[in-house]
Amino acid sequence: MDALEALRTRRSVRSYEPRPIDRADLETVIDAGRLAATARNEQPWEFVVVTDRDKRMKLAELAEYGKFIADAPACVVVLCANAKYYLEDGAAATQNILVAARALGLGTCWVAGDKKPYAAEICRIVGAPAECKLISLVAIGHARSIPDPPKRPLEEVLHWERY
Repeated sequence: MDALEALRTRRSVRSYEPRPIDRADLETVIDAGRLAATARNEQPWEFVVVTDRDKRMKLAELAEYGKFIADAPACVVVLCANAKYYLEDGAAATQNILVAARALGLGTCWVAGDKKPYAAEICRIVGAPAECKLISLVAIGHARSIPDPPKRPLEEVLHWERY
């Protein structure tokens, strides 16, 4: 699937088939995250792939809107060093992960991390250093179905020269 098709068809998936994801596919997805745009080329990100069911269940229990993480075969924990633009850089890496997974035929869902009350506990569970910031949790797996909510049309959001 080409990049534009992956962008057009990426959706938040919250229901996954129980089959595992190939390690090579997970590495490809993380590699896409590593290649994200980054302020001043700081590349503050670190990625922890959690496939262990017990750990995924702990993550799911903590993340109020991420209960489905327990059923996804993998969860990517996106972390960043406390750099000036950590949130922007981590969000860019997360978006690359979402699009790369879709290009490989996988489903994903972004669960918020930054400033959430569970952030420190999730960092502890995955063994992240204290100075790391939790950016996101990305559930990833083979989608049972892909939702198709409407997107606002281009004509509604595009403005030329001024709003």
